[in-house]
Amino acid sequence: MNEILTLNSPAKLNLFLHITGRRPDGYHELQTIFQIIDFNDRLHFRREDSGLLTLQCDNPELQTDDNLILRAARALREHSGCTMGADIRLEKNIPMGAGLGGGSSNAATTLLALNRLWDTRLSNDALCALGVRLGADVPVFVKGQSTWAEGVGEILTIVDLPQKFFLVVTPDCHVSTRDIFSNQQLTRNTTAIKMAAFLAGQTRNDCENIVRKLYPQVDNALKWLNEFVDARMTGTGASVFAGFDSEAEAQKLLQQLPTGWRGFVARGLQKSSAI
Repeated sequence: MNEILTLNSPAKLNLFLHITGRRPDGYHELQTIFQIIDFNDRLHFRREDSGLLTLQCDNPELQTDDNLILRAARALREHSGCTMGADIRLEKNIPMGAGLGGGSSNAATTLLALNRLWDTRLSNDALCALGVRLGADVPVFVKGQSTWAEGVGEILTIVDLPQKFFLVVTPDCHVSTRDIFSNQQLTRNTTAIKMAAFLAGQTRNDCENIVRKLYPQVDNALKWLNEFVDARMTGTGASVFAGFDSEAEAQKLLQQLPTGWRGFVARGLQKSSAI
């Protein structure tokens, strides 16, 4: 029987998100820093020589033919000419619609795992090129390192970030990335910055105002967290976060989380364990 390969599929935070333009194809030009964190889904892969591709998940809603995991597997197989299949099992921990990149991370982890199991021998750059067709955030998870990103998210520069612990709070709502990026009121002309501006704190999340208007739960979470520390929304939401120098500080505030809200503390990573 073929052995099972198990990999963590990490979440990310956008430490800021500036939208600097919109391309003719509808994609948005942006600048952001992706901070990989040690909060993960878990994926198990077993090669199937029969060619069959199957996905099992502890959340039945995700067992669809359109899941990014299966789309990534099919993309790799089509590109490489491989005829093998895989039995894939997903343990889902990262909240969906939360701006934490769970789906993109799952797709990237699938590309990395099956490139190994199928012995397709594609470089990470080739996997990134495949990944960006699946979603703008996929390449950063293929790289598996905290990065400064530009373009539509595919121009990546590895950055050395200070060690932080993050309290991440996820309100009870699911934010549609598509709806936010298609909103006519979204800021799309932020001037591009250099790293020095980020280090000086001259950044924001251009999606935050729109999300706060449309999703009162996100607005309430930001108001609560901002009472204690500077907080920000990640991606297009719904999760909001704050950084701390020590895990104890973050855990102390987590204990004060209002009843019914979800939250966790995670450590910022320079490099994911999946690569």
